[in-house]
Amino acid sequence: MQNEINPKLSAKPSKNPFSERALISIGSFGTSEIERESPQAVMHRAKRIISSLRLANSLHSTQLPRTNFLYPQVTTQFSHFSSHITQPHTSTFLNTHQKLLFSSTPEPTIELVLSNDWSKQLEKELSESNPKLTHETVIYILKKLDKDPQKASGFFNWVTDKNGFKPSSAVYSLMLRIFANKDSMKHFWVTITKMKEQGFYIDEETYETILGDFKSSKMASDATALTHFYKRMVKENTMDEVVKELVKVILGSNWSHEVEKKLGGMEISMHENFVLRVLKELRGCPSKALSFFKWVSGRFGFEHNSVAYNAVVRVLGQDASIEDFWSMVKEMKGAGHEMDLDTYIKVSRRFQKSKMLKDAVELYELMMDGPFKLSVQDCSLLLRTIAADRSPDLDLVFRVVKKYEAAGHSLSKTVYDGIHRSLTSVGRFGEAEKIMEAMRNAGYEPDNLTYSQLIFGLCKTGRLEEAYKVLDVMEAQECIPDLKTWTILIQGHCAANEVDKALFYFAKMVEKNCDADADLLDVLIKGFVSQKRIDGAYKLLVEMVNKTRLIPWQATYKNLIQKLLGEGQLEEALDLLRLMKKQNYPPFPDPFVPYISKFGTVEDAEEFLKALSVKKFPSLAAYQHVFESLFQEGRHSEATDLLYKCPHHVRKHKAICTLFGSEKSGSTAAA
Repeated sequence: MQNEINPKLSAKPSKNPFSERALISIGSFGTSEIERESPQAVMHRAKRIISSLRLANSLHSTQLPRTNFLYPQVTTQFSHFSSHITQPHTSTFLNTHQKLLFSSTPEPTIELVLSNDWSKQLEKELSESNPKLTHETVIYILKKLDKDPQKASGFFNWVTDKNGFKPSSAVYSLMLRIFANKDSMKHFWVTITKMKEQGFYIDEETYETILGDFKSSKMASDATALTHFYKRMVKENTMDEVVKELVKVILGSNWSHEVEKKLGGMEISMHENFVLRVLKELRGCPSKALSFFKWVSGRFGFEHNSVAYNAVVRVLGQDASIEDFWSMVKEMKGAGHEMDLDTYIKVSRRFQKSKMLKDAVELYELMMDGPFKLSVQDCSLLLRTIAADRSPDLDLVFRVVKKYEAAGHSLSKTVYDGIHRSLTSVGRFGEAEKIMEAMRNAGYEPDNLTYSQLIFGLCKTGRLEEAYKVLDVMEAQECIPDLKTWTILIQGHCAANEVDKALFYFAKMVEKNCDADADLLDVLIKGFVSQKRIDGAYKLLVEMVNKTRLIPWQATYKNLIQKLLGEGQLEEALDLLRLMKKQNYPPFPDPFVPYISKFGTVEDAEEFLKALSVKKFPSLAAYQHVFESLFQEGRHSEATDLLYKCPHHVRKHKAICTLFGSEKSGSTAAA
């Protein structure tokens, strides 16, 4: 052998609970012949699989050249932007985090706040600079401080108490979201009280978001207090009834002169808070929200400010009203207002989730041309979303990156990966290799993420052998494949219906002391199921749980249980139900009850009820469910036999007796 494995990469003695024997067992899952083989045949099969594993080891010991072994010679046809990304890029910024974020922003106040710790000296410098802080600027700074509640509090107090800034409901809502954590609850309750005193109210969206944060952080007492506060606030809000009445009129029919006449006859005190409340209530009907927005300015001469404009573009930023959205954005810019960062994030996420990628890119370009530049995270998120599309539009990728560079940023590792991900996803591997070279020249070595993207693209285009060879390249570069990389390789083979090969690579992964997780197990189970190898899927899951103490996803259990029952394998399905119980998952009775009612015996029903609960007996509702289902199938005799075997408190319960005809007949039957 010409090249030996780097000592750093040599396999260590396996401490994995999967022995060679266990790997052999996994390798045979799903093959119907194995159950009929003699012990001698099984041993012969074992020797062949061990031999295969050793052969795979020898493949790893040969280091392949880094460049171009995977890629066809293609004519590179990059966009207008490609010449920049294939050359080393020298940053025009000072090598500091703060300068990188804000050197292209015209507001020196923003840079001053974000580049320094909060102090009296900073307050003095800010006051001396006499800044004019707009709604958009305050939102921008607060969004940048959302991971630093103490600094956000200092800035908010200064800008409101000493700079004369009047916060809007949007600013207050943002502050509450920043303070909604265990370390900032004092600030949270002070702010929420101050907000109410100034006539602002928590909107439903903010309430639900914060309540969810409290629950996920196990802050039960704060969650309860917030709920009480919110309900009391809604009850005490005199404006709420007027808003509901007005919205009811608007939603009652198409917008017309008659609707305007009804609205004009209502007693309305028009102000910013009222407009915002109505717009939020009309967010499901963007065209009516727009009509109301225009009617307010025409009927009352109400001059919409930046807060109102941002509120209406949030409502209009959806597929059904996209033309109105862009028209309103143009109007907002013409009136001298900017889209604030919080609005951008919410609308952009909606566009990306709805696959409105062209609009998401255009919105990104709009923000990058304005005074409030977006961060590298915003750029990377958008690139990932574009690359995740079934057929990524490379023109959109290059538009995003070009605009990012035009703002003076050098390309970061995440941006390079975003370009590389898109190219590999559409099978343009030659250009992807050039991006990797540009990445190296810029000082970023390809890592597991970069190589995993390449493996995904190769699998997607059916080049499975080449996908596996990427692992050799990685090890040659001393980049050890991690679990995510192995999972992508295995998933690619399962998607290509090469489940046996996927299983072989799984065995290789285990041999290299890389432990599987619930995600990888789910991939393999779905692979087996796709080939209708349900028995193999069952054996694999049980083996993984027993040998490695792995806890599968609840969805994996549910999917496999349903497939097993579909094949008439009740005993195996009950085994999985028992495993779920041991791993503290909630009971999953849904597919069992109709199956047992149609095909099961009384003993099957007993076993199911025992497996259902961690307690000695399951709930009364579980018994009722089984009895009712048996009656629906006309199996009255089996229902009566099962009743005899039930515990005394079940047989004597009024609800159960009623099921069997009456309390008297039930008592007689149970006697």
